[in-house]
Amino acid sequence: MAIGFPKRVIHGGTGKRQREKSRKKVLDFSASTNPCPPVFDWHCDPELLGCYPDDCYHELKERIARTYNRKSEEICVGNGSIEIIRVFCSVVLAGHKRTFFTESPTFGEYELSAALAGAKKVKNYPIADVTFICNPNNPTGSLRKKDEMALLLREVVSHDGMLFCDEAFIELSDPAQSMVDCDEPRLFVLHSLTKSFAIPGIRFGYGFGDPDLIEKMETTRPPWSVNAFAEAYAMEALKHKDELTVSRTVIVQEREWLSAQIDGLSFHCYPSSANFILVECRENVAPLCAALLQQDVLVRDCTSFGLPTCIRIAVRTRKENQALLEALSACMH
Repeated sequence: MAIGFPKRVIHGGTGKRQREKSRKKVLDFSASTNPCPPVFDWHCDPELLGCYPDDCYHELKERIARTYNRKSEEICVGNGSIEIIRVFCSVVLAGHKRTFFTESPTFGEYELSAALAGAKKVKNYPIADVTFICNPNNPTGSLRKKDEMALLLREVVSHDGMLFCDEAFIELSDPAQSMVDCDEPRLFVLHSLTKSFAIPGIRFGYGFGDPDLIEKMETTRPPWSVNAFAEAYAMEALKHKDELTVSRTVIVQEREWLSAQIDGLSFHCYPSSANFILVECRENVAPLCAALLQQDVLVRDCTSFGLPTCIRIAVRTRKENQALLEALSACMH
């Protein structure tokens, strides 16, 4: 038995599990995906299922390279962004007395993946080998501007550290603030199709970094981890990235409307630049989450983020957001 082995991170997006348990249609506000993703036809040739994928993913990386004006040798791919986080940590943080820094609250997989690699968490980024930043941050929705990120990067590099920038939500926030075009060997930038195109079932993530690091990560990644369906979808989706402009406009409008409505119910919505809202409920939220689930509405209990009086709510369509408000109102009476 492993003593002191870390526990799994709690995640949202448990709608499928709840539907299977209750046999009801559950509105899942715990998964923060695009409420109006681009719609396009895509096809996976059935013959590809009889072949192993190209484990180097040459065509896929070339497509990503052209989309972001990067070189293919600067790109890694994975079975979702979490696989890339795990691989990054196993390459960069494995070894004697390696250290890392994460903000609080933030996405829990950085700390877990770093701990699994044997690294120790420190309280300040200047003394960390790797600093993890989620931008926009999950669960707060706060967005650091690019000049602020550039300043942080310079400070991290000046202390011989490395900056890991997770931009999983930036395409639904403000892509102009992305660090993906920054040429710095000590910077790694993570992206994902999951949030932007609302396809968590596909599992596809990709990252940008120094070629030497990318080569090590691709060696460490399990072979063929991006399956034929995910590769086919990603190849087509990347052609439609510019259509996310429409998504961002809708998200801003719905987020402002939904925040105002929730504030009117005597809750407090923190300012957000993402496609989700952190809501302060002023008391332990477990009973509220349970009551909402009785209304077939699932929200993210933020206790695992260290915020036991907060819930995180995805910004969805107006009809779905109205259903959420009706359920919230009913739970208050």
